[in-house]
Amino acid sequence: MPAPAQNLSTSALMERIPSKWPRPVWHAPWKNYRVISGHLGWVRSVAVDPSNTWFCTGSADRTIKIWDLASGRLKLTLTGHIEQVRGLAVSNKHTYMFSAGDDKQVKCWDLEQNKVIRSYHGHLSGVYCLALHPTIDILLTGGRDSVCRVWDVRSKMQIHALSGHDNTVCSVFTRPTDPQVVTGSHDTTIKFWDLRYGKTMLTLTNHKKSVRAMAQHPKEQCFASASADNIKKFSLPKGEFLHNMLSQQKTIINAMAVNEEGVMVTGGDNGSMWFWDWKSGHNFQQSQTIVQPGSLDSEAGIYALTYDVTGSRLISCEADKTIKMWKEDETATPETHPLNFRPPKEIRRF
Repeated sequence: MPAPAQNLSTSALMERIPSKWPRPVWHAPWKNYRVISGHLGWVRSVAVDPSNTWFCTGSADRTIKIWDLASGRLKLTLTGHIEQVRGLAVSNKHTYMFSAGDDKQVKCWDLEQNKVIRSYHGHLSGVYCLALHPTIDILLTGGRDSVCRVWDVRSKMQIHALSGHDNTVCSVFTRPTDPQVVTGSHDTTIKFWDLRYGKTMLTLTNHKKSVRAMAQHPKEQCFASASADNIKKFSLPKGEFLHNMLSQQKTIINAMAVNEEGVMVTGGDNGSMWFWDWKSGHNFQQSQTIVQPGSLDSEAGIYALTYDVTGSRLISCEADKTIKMWKEDETATPETHPLNFRPPKEIRRF
């Protein structure tokens, strides 16, 4: 009788070799629990207030709306932009909200008076992204003029024009230590900037297509960037490439967010919302947004995503003019939603 080993295919032997790939943490699936209507155009941007009581959204209808986070009720509508509002940020030090739009304008709103108190002039075309520095009073805006501009919040002065990208700067995040500014662009690169001198520290050329979205992990020293070719993870502060996410969401990814539990979410132009385990890169849920009755199927698109301060609620801004709120399904267990995880093949052989 032949030895049993001869019956085993080589692939079966490979399967037995323990993989170096980290096993994913189990996460409950997320479900949509509220749909908020009110905007008259695509909803393009979102930010949550640091006290976690309200959030604001900016739209192609040129308005900014402020909503109660717990009930989803509209509290306030702000007008002043003359084109769609693509970027929003809320200060954790002042009662200020910042907005940026296709009208080249960057505005500072005082939420005690509900009016614009400062404007920052300098962008030559639409402003696509915006971020507030966590420790110093500066504002970063990136736009179609391929420049990320650094503003002094109080004096409205432009401190630096960070130039070096060859195309639209469509994503930016900022951190307290170097690199304090990280930008992603339609030119497919990610740049780390030296904020003191206004110069490039490092250029990452791993992506082959536009980098429209990036997300910094709230606790770990790393970030992810999304492009239509792949979602990649990099270390900070050095920018070493860590790994790709283990599945391909074949669409333009406009938005991404990650919470402290390590649930990363990415939103696509086709309305797909995928959920990932941060540590392993395992894609544990793929959901498809449902367009509102009366909307076209082509209006399934996700333009902005953010978690609330606790990371337990997720807000998505969509092309069907709605805002959707998501939370984990409390009834799910590892038995009802098992992890279907297989380490990637190229790792499995080692």
